[in-house]
Amino acid sequence: MRTIEVDFDVFKALTMRRTSEDVTENDVLRQMLGFSSKKEPTVPAARPEVGDWITKGVRFPAGTEFRAKYKEQTWLGRVEGGALVINGKRYDTPSAAAVAITDNPVNGWTFWECRLPGQAGWKIIKALRKSAA
Repeated sequence: MRTIEVDFDVFKALTMRRTSEDVTENDVLRQMLGFSSKKEPTVPAARPEVGDWITKGVRFPAGTEFRAKYKEQTWLGRVEGGALVINGKRYDTPSAAAVAITDNPVNGWTFWECRLPGQAGWKIIKALRKSAA
């Protein structure tokens, strides 16, 4: 995926035009330029497959990537074998993985972002939980 650099004022203007967390800066630009929406489904509707991770009613397909920033370090994980795997360790909940990183009680649904297989954008996982309800 290509990236572009914008100054702070442009970024702020794009961010202000986002109507929700589900609307990306790219969505805003597409609308401003008169392009059709390229919205992808929030959660794939297909039946769960072997290796998918289902937690709190949200299905993360195998291969879903996770990331979080904590104390200037980026943590990466991936859904494998029905769990979130970070540095070779398996976690059954997003919060358990977040607590392992921070050594503090943390809401994993606000700590982690994910990128579903085949999608370009990252989403805070709390947004997926809301849409699955």
